Amino acid sequence: MSRGNNQKLKLYYLARILLEQTDEDHGLTMPEIIKELEKYDISAERKSIYSDFDALDHYFGIEIMSEQKGRQHYYHVVSRMFELAELKLLVDAIQSSKFITLKKSKELISKLESLASRHEAKELQRQVYVQNRIKTMNESIYYSVDAINSAIANNHKVRFRYFHWNIKKEMEFRHDGKPYEISPWALTWDDENYYLIGYDEEADMIKHFRVDKMLKIEETEGKREGKKLFKAFDLASYAKKSFGMFSGEEQLVKLLVDNDMAGVIIDRFGKDVTFFPKDKKSSYVTVSVAISDAFFGWIFGLGGGVKIAGPAAVSKKAKALARQFV
Repeated sequence: MSRGNNQKLKLYYLARILLEQTDEDHGLTMPEIIKELEKYDISAERKSIYSDFDALDHYFGIEIMSEQKGRQHYYHVVSRMFELAELKLLVDAIQSSKFITLKKSKELISKLESLASRHEAKELQRQVYVQNRIKTMNESIYYSVDAINSAIANNHKVRFRYFHWNIKKEMEFRHDGKPYEISPWALTWDDENYYLIGYDEEADMIKHFRVDKMLKIEETEGKREGKKLFKAFDLASYAKKSFGMFSGEEQLVKLLVDNDMAGVIIDRFGKDVTFFPKDKKSSYVTVSVAISDAFFGWIFGLGGGVKIAGPAAVSKKAKALARQFV
């Protein structure tokens, strides 16, 4: 590319230099900016660069601030699309998400680093500890989520095969290996996994499926079913009742809760729950849950701070399950 053509890209390269090399704690002097532009075969004068600063602010919202240190003036970008704290938050979310593969995690974090200065990018890199985290092995999950969203937007059903892992670390397909055909109505996030919530016309019920265990998702031409069911469907309530998205018969369960465990109950079921004091140290609370092994596992994990007070059938099932571990 000739020097003349490069001059036409002066504003672009100036923005790139400032965004990559400056932030609130790091600036460039005018001679340094001119030297950096020369690396791209662009000549510049001090006065023209001041005009370019105004253009960057006016047309692209990139505000440049001057700060004097000693005899030198340093110029740096004042604000960005994302603050460093926001980028760190996004990096943490990517790292902790089981549904994002190790390979994709590194790719996404690398892209986030490009939104910071090279100095701030080092701080993001120090947060990267994805190597030994539990991650999905399904590389196609991103396209699966996109396919599901497309089907929802187009009011179409989706067809897919659903699997689980056996002890030989092999995929075993559910539904006798036959594809499911489901009317998708929502995508939700629970226990660090994505789930599709949809209507199964064959079973005439609402079901959920872990997206990373869905293969060969296809959007069909069939129109979605189950609209009446989903008009009255409360996704937030469904997620609260289904522990780890394990299905079970929905029941009202009475719990005896140590008062210092009240926060655990509120975190799980929300602030609408009502506590009825039993004595100075404990209270009763009634909640609606989907009875499943995951629910009992949650109870056992609280170490006696929360006990099942009724109904008797649920208490009996919990005791029988507990005996299996002795």
